Amino acid sequence: MNTGDLLPVDSALELLLAGAAPLAKENVPIGEAAGRVLTEPLAALRTQPPFNASAMDGYAVRTEDIAALPARLKIIGAAQAGKRYPGTVGKGETVRIFTGAPVPDGADAVLLQEDARIVSEGLVEALESVARGRHIRRAGLDFAEGEPLLPAGRVLDPAALSLAAAANHAEVPVVRRPLVAIAATGDELLLPGSHPGPDQIIASNGYGVAAIARDAGAEILDLGIVPDDRKLIAAALRRALAAGAHILVTLGGASVGDHDLVREVLTAEGMTLDFWKIAMRPGKPLMSGRIGQTRVLGLPGNPVSSMVGSHLFLVPLIARLAGRTHRPDVREARLAEAMPENDRRRDYVRAAAEETSEGLLAAPFGIQDSSMLRTLAAANCLIIREPHAPAAAAGDPCRVLFIR
Repeated sequence: MNTGDLLPVDSALELLLAGAAPLAKENVPIGEAAGRVLTEPLAALRTQPPFNASAMDGYAVRTEDIAALPARLKIIGAAQAGKRYPGTVGKGETVRIFTGAPVPDGADAVLLQEDARIVSEGLVEALESVARGRHIRRAGLDFAEGEPLLPAGRVLDPAALSLAAAANHAEVPVVRRPLVAIAATGDELLLPGSHPGPDQIIASNGYGVAAIARDAGAEILDLGIVPDDRKLIAAALRRALAAGAHILVTLGGASVGDHDLVREVLTAEGMTLDFWKIAMRPGKPLMSGRIGQTRVLGLPGNPVSSMVGSHLFLVPLIARLAGRTHRPDVREARLAEAMPENDRRRDYVRAAAEETSEGLLAAPFGIQDSSMLRTLAAANCLIIREPHAPAAAAGDPCRVLFIR
């Protein structure tokens, strides 16, 4: 499809991800491993449960003693989690037992407490019979020592993380988190809480971009606000490189204006430019390049453009470096209202989608100016309009990318 000198979105993403591979391995404490990707398979370092354990509160019994009812049993002791009964259950005897406690020797089932009645102190009557092994978790039911549990490449989601901990792994080998350095550029920018002059604005998109990157699994190095000054821009770059940043994200300054210095400075500092204009809306002036091992992503200064660009380009790059598979949440929907024909750029239209009796319905917001954060905050998806898409009527099919 002809888009002039603008690079199609899919081609730009392919270029951006070319050569990107998972980062090196590091061992981290289990409490810091959530969401990380294993670089090696994990095997159990212990057996779970390590003993026959009671699955319920009740009485540890010999099934033969309560096969015929009524049956009365002598209570000879108690067992609780972390404190087993040291003796053996003999004929006509029982041990009061609680969930998680080791089943004492001699017992072969647990009688539920609601199926028993205290007759007198030290004497209980069974109201029901139970089958052998009932309400007992056998040793090794979950896993046995040495048994493979998690493969390399597994994301340590809550269940996998808990499994690794239960298997007694205090540390786990995982892919390093990508370090993303973020610099917002522009003389007009001030920090939130400032009192801007008549020609100044509050810097905002750096916080959103950092949040997107952090949610994708990155660590953040905030380079702050960098004025439109060649030396200061170069200094921010060198700070990112010295910190070992895997990705440098710049916000603003990558277009063609007299004060858009980022591309010029980074190129002079050794950046190899891959592309810098994309056939998309919002976010056409989006730049990609490399300086040594550091990948550079120059996002537009407009807040919406920078965050849409982060969803489309930064998140997949972070995922690739972190060893994860990125699957954009794209779904089929229908338009809630008509939309005009599109031009040569792929359009990402802020919209609100909701499930209806007729399926997913996406309602585009009327004004799509790339400076309007309010509509981005109200949107839960982006309607994807391909280049040169014809006019569409309400009810026509569409594709939406969910962003929250």
